[in-house]
Amino acid sequence: MIRVRFLTPEGDVAAETEGAEGDRLLELGQAKGMPLEGTCEGQMACSTCHVIVATEDFDRLPRASEEEEDMLDLAIGATRTSRLSCQIVLTPDLDGLTVSLPSEHRDMQGR
Repeated sequence: MIRVRFLTPEGDVAAETEGAEGDRLLELGQAKGMPLEGTCEGQMACSTCHVIVATEDFDRLPRASEEEEDMLDLAIGATRTSRLSCQIVLTPDLDGLTVSLPSEHRDMQGR
């Protein structure tokens, strides 16, 4: 199992969970009640599943696609280590991954 930690914008642990190789970070977060909407269902038509990857973990992720980078341009509170959780697929190399929720969140209705 691959361990993942979700932090609040303030840096407190919001949830810790484990997933199997091939699981998407979006589904793991949603199962733990994280406010990751993911309304585009992985088709990258929105940025409502944006997370901020811990600096020390960022280089363990595969490079973001051009489409993902375009969607991150629309994300509120994006940082240099922001990624879309729908695009992060767990591998053994990501064991211990830590991500933070952005300080601002807006769903598809602008709330």
